[in-house]
Amino acid sequence: MALEPEEPSLDDAPNPELVDFTRRLWVAGILSMPLLLVSMVAEMLGVHLVPPSLSSWIQLALSTPIVLWAGWPFFQRGWTSIRTWHLNMFTLIAIGVGSAFLYSLIATVAPGVFPSALRVHGMMPVYYEAAGVVVALVLLGQVLELRARAATGRAIRALLDLAPKTARRIGEGGTEIEIPLADVVTGDRLRIRPGEAIPVDGITIEGRSSVDESMLTGEPVPVLKMAGAMLTGGTVNGTGSLVMETQAVGANTMLARIVHMVAEAQRSRAPIQAVADRISSWFVPSIIVVALATFIMWNLVGPEPRFGHALLNAIAVLIIACPCALGLATPMSIMVGTGRGAKAGVLVKSAEALQALAAVDTLVIDKTGTLTDGRPRLIAVEARNDHDPDATLALAASIEALSEHPLAHAIVLGAQEAGRIIKPAANFASQTGLGISGTVLGREVVIGSPAQMLRINIDPAPLTEAADRHRQQGAGVVLVAIDGVLTGLLAVADPVRPSARGAIADLRDSGLRIVMLTGDNQVTANAVARSVGGIDEVRAGLRPEDKARIIGELKTAGAVVAMAGDGINDAPALAAAAVGIAMGSGTDVAIESAGITLIGGDLGALVRARRLARATMRNIRQNLFFSFIFNGIGVPVAAGVLFPVTGLLMSPMLAGAAMALSSVTVVLNALRLNTVKL
Repeated sequence: MALEPEEPSLDDAPNPELVDFTRRLWVAGILSMPLLLVSMVAEMLGVHLVPPSLSSWIQLALSTPIVLWAGWPFFQRGWTSIRTWHLNMFTLIAIGVGSAFLYSLIATVAPGVFPSALRVHGMMPVYYEAAGVVVALVLLGQVLELRARAATGRAIRALLDLAPKTARRIGEGGTEIEIPLADVVTGDRLRIRPGEAIPVDGITIEGRSSVDESMLTGEPVPVLKMAGAMLTGGTVNGTGSLVMETQAVGANTMLARIVHMVAEAQRSRAPIQAVADRISSWFVPSIIVVALATFIMWNLVGPEPRFGHALLNAIAVLIIACPCALGLATPMSIMVGTGRGAKAGVLVKSAEALQALAAVDTLVIDKTGTLTDGRPRLIAVEARNDHDPDATLALAASIEALSEHPLAHAIVLGAQEAGRIIKPAANFASQTGLGISGTVLGREVVIGSPAQMLRINIDPAPLTEAADRHRQQGAGVVLVAIDGVLTGLLAVADPVRPSARGAIADLRDSGLRIVMLTGDNQVTANAVARSVGGIDEVRAGLRPEDKARIIGELKTAGAVVAMAGDGINDAPALAAAAVGIAMGSGTDVAIESAGITLIGGDLGALVRARRLARATMRNIRQNLFFSFIFNGIGVPVAAGVLFPVTGLLMSPMLAGAAMALSSVTVVLNALRLNTVKL
């Protein structure tokens, strides 16, 4: 494989190995089609599309570029595996393809070296199509793997893109100069205008604004920033203007550390050893030994012509062991399975992701945007005594429309959806840490916490029980006073996804342990856990590095961990898990870091993904069994074990037919995945 860069960069150049293998796949695929038509139609139907005397030469012309150019990397890897004695699937491919092609070449160029009794209709049988199709199929599998690897690089670049390319430095006289981000140093004063991304880590020294920190916490509610508040590079400023003093630049920023964690987790994730490679570790030397033993035995004690029979039977052993079905076993199941998954709302990035998900015993799941919608909404308006809840909401929303408070947008949106009219407000004022106040149509409106009510000599006790009830359910609560009278409360919460409870129950029933991680507070986290049920463990108040660390701890304890999340803050954890599962409604970084994406963010798709993974891996194991059972029966017959008793020999043509039959069996079995109920 080509080397991967250790240090992430914004360079989005195509992977040269992927470009090269894609080109080879196109050539092999285009030439394999006529090769199959010329050879298989004549063998199976007896219809000759070209004159029989020219057939082998035409097949030689078609297969030579496939084998000697498109398949050349496999011969290089096969030779390396033999030279270093790390035998794998490439060893088998190189020997099988090479043997089939070399035998066919000799049978075409010098047919006289074989006994005339072995000819069919006066012609020596050739097996160019076996060599060509195997190369095309293995190239297909390699291209799919390379595409999956390329996607991991896009996740890193998406993270790096969060940081702006420039910053506005404030000089000694107050002048502002735009400079490249690389020129920012510790101690610089920077201006952050409304809507801009914060360039580096630092501390607020002037201004007041709400900052979207969802890349860190995953929480959708912006955080109010004033003098003394910490700012993190890559987060997005709201509607206010801020001045910050830089404290960390370059590789020391939080964003850079997140990028490093994702890159490190992706590099350290060991590739799953292919089942075919494990079997090949003993199958390859066994086939070589059997072929050599066949050649020696027939050369010593076989009937005349001994050399011809010895060579032909040894070639038959190698041809029937040629990994045509083995090359199909995994790619066919994966292609059918991933297509089936796409119809069920599950996008699979790689075969490794499916294999890992099938083996998972612990599911780590994010709260915001995964179990919940990720968008705070006004869920309740409660009015005291005879006060009108509609009027309370309309007046409160008119004041909140001028506020940058994290809950303000949800309240205003809720009022608009309820048909309430937002009226002009005057005398707007913000009481830091308490709430806001103002005048609407001559009426004094005060909104905020119980402490805000006490500030204006209003007792919040009548609504304490109702407020506590909403808080225990994970909602944020503000009290509303109009003209000096406590009139009601507004509750804002991030609602749980409708599919969450059923999905969690199904996942628990499948044997998974469920752990919820969130950057939110413990009270809200516990409330969400209670509402969905089936959560075994809840950990709250976490930073991105905490989530990745917890997954590392679970893996160290022996758990096979899947991580489901949707935010930028989940990217390190998604990359660190055995398989990352991203919500389709989440960020591009989360989707790129994950091996599986749930379209539309439907949690029910997570259940379907688990069932799909198990069904696909079961299908792959069946395919591998079919591909090897044919070899297990065919290789001894090809070696001639039945000849002393029955006088039967398996010619290379029959070996090719058996190989084709094993391939058909594998394809038909893989297609059964289309009927699996998810």
